[in-house]
Order: sequence, then C-alpha cells, then structure tokens
Amino acid sequence: MLADTPIAFGDTLEHARRREERYWRQRAARGEDPRQAHLIAESGDRWVGTMGGYLPSEHPGPMLIGVYVSPDFRGERAGVAAALLEGIEGWAAGWGDALTLEVHEQNPRAIRFYERHGFTLTGRRRPYELPPGGLELEMIKPLRRPGG
Repeated sequence: MLADTPIAFGDTLEHARRREERYWRQRAARGEDPRQAHLIAESGDRWVGTMGGYLPSEHPGPMLIGVYVSPDFRGERAGVAAALLEGIEGWAAGWGDALTLEVHEQNPRAIRFYERHGFTLTGRRRPYELPPGGLELEMIKPLRRPGG
C-alpha cells in the first residue's frame, strides 16, 4: 500500500518496515472494537483490498480510513472498493449521520471514487505532514441510520 500510494496513508514505507510485530498485531485487531471497523476483500487466498473506519475522540462522527485496493482489482467493474465502502457505511450508520474522510489533494482517482459514491468536499483542509506536503481535503457523505 505504502509503495503504491504513499500519500494516502500518513506513513512512509521505510517507517512501516521498522515497526515491531506488536504494532501490526494491534493494527490487525482493529475490527474487534465496536468503535472501529476493518474490512478486507479477498480473491482466493490473497488480500486484494482493505478499508477501515473509527470514531476519533476529536471528531463528532465516524471516519473512513486505510483505503487500499490492489491495482489489478481497481475500478468500478471490479467493484472491490464499492463493496468495502458499503460495508463501512453500514458500520458507520450505527454511530452517526455522516461518514467523513480525508484525501490528499494529489489523489484525483480517490477523489473521483468518493464523489461517485456520494461524498462532497466540505472546504476543510489541513497540511499533509509528510513529503511531498500538500493538503488533506475533508469529504463527507450523509448516511441513512438503521431503521431510518
């Protein structure tokens, strides 16, 4: 993920390679807490996509994070990202009326995907801390609550 699209994850490949196994085990357990979700798409015995959500303490509702689909499984025809997003939206609807995300301004493919799936830019932005710099743009999508 970090080698393919480094601006999408707020980390560097070099830094990730130095992390201890304990960190990766904790990260893999993210979906076990009801305030977090971690979905994986598989093809055979291979992971081809991942998407997560969590409830940050400094934010009023659920946030979409950790979105990645292998290059050979990208696109509307493959449907991997759309299926993962549907699952995260289902989880998020139990926690709030909207799902928020941040996307790097230099990731037009991701921005187009989110727009096709009902997200809009909020106008909020913040500096991206790692090279190449730039801005993280906030996007939001209203959600239908279960039973609503």
